[in-house]
Amino acid sequence: MKHVLITGAASGLGRALALRFAKAGAHICIADINADGSKETLAMVKAAGSDGWIYSLDVRSPEQWQALAEEVSQRWGSIDVVINNAGVATGDRIDAGEWAWWEWIIDINLKGVALGCRTFTPLMKKQGSGYFINVASLAGLMVAPSMASYNVTKAGVVALSETMHYELKPYGIGTTALCPGFFRTNLNVGMKTSDPDMLKFVDKVFESSALDADDVADAAYVSMQKNELICNPHPVGRRAYFVKRFLPWIYRNQIGKMAEALKKREERRK
Repeated sequence: MKHVLITGAASGLGRALALRFAKAGAHICIADINADGSKETLAMVKAAGSDGWIYSLDVRSPEQWQALAEEVSQRWGSIDVVINNAGVATGDRIDAGEWAWWEWIIDINLKGVALGCRTFTPLMKKQGSGYFINVASLAGLMVAPSMASYNVTKAGVVALSETMHYELKPYGIGTTALCPGFFRTNLNVGMKTSDPDMLKFVDKVFESSALDADDVADAAYVSMQKNELICNPHPVGRRAYFVKRFLPWIYRNQIGKMAEALKKREERRK
């Protein structure tokens, strides 16, 4: 894995992924709109004994993606791994919040990932090799109440990744959907929600998580080596997904209780 491109690598999980691959000897393209954070990540990549370069990328722009692909071809001539990590967060039920937030999160979390895959698949097909890691979420597997727009985008990334996992396998191209639960990162910074309790909840679960971004990056690296379709790094998340798949009546009961509790909380605020 010599050439690795990571979106959203200026901070959080993207930075952890950059360092994990740098330690394995890869050169890193740090694709992010955060210039200062990108410079910090590049310095850390070099300190880890590797090298890389920065590209200012808005993942919503097809033109910028195409320009990045041309830059990759000129600099490297090939690409080994594309990690579509850039993402944002929302937390609202279906009838709350602003519609503009739906457009914002779909453009970045879902369309941005699809653009990254669509842009670099031709180069990987030409090579006969390559790998995509698409950062989804446990929310894309479990779809809990009060996170409608976020769930939709992450479930979409899972569906896209599963399609690609099989569609591109004959070309020697692998795909993994990375589906972490809550872990200590900065995703809650800039989160859009009309529910003040949502931010309190997210802050609390971030602080109580047993995993951090480095742990999730390590899990993603291992899943890539195994060519796994789904990487679900949290033990609690794996158990929850098992219950949903194989003990669905328990899952429906617990989700139903959660929805009732949300309803009571909403009524108390009126």
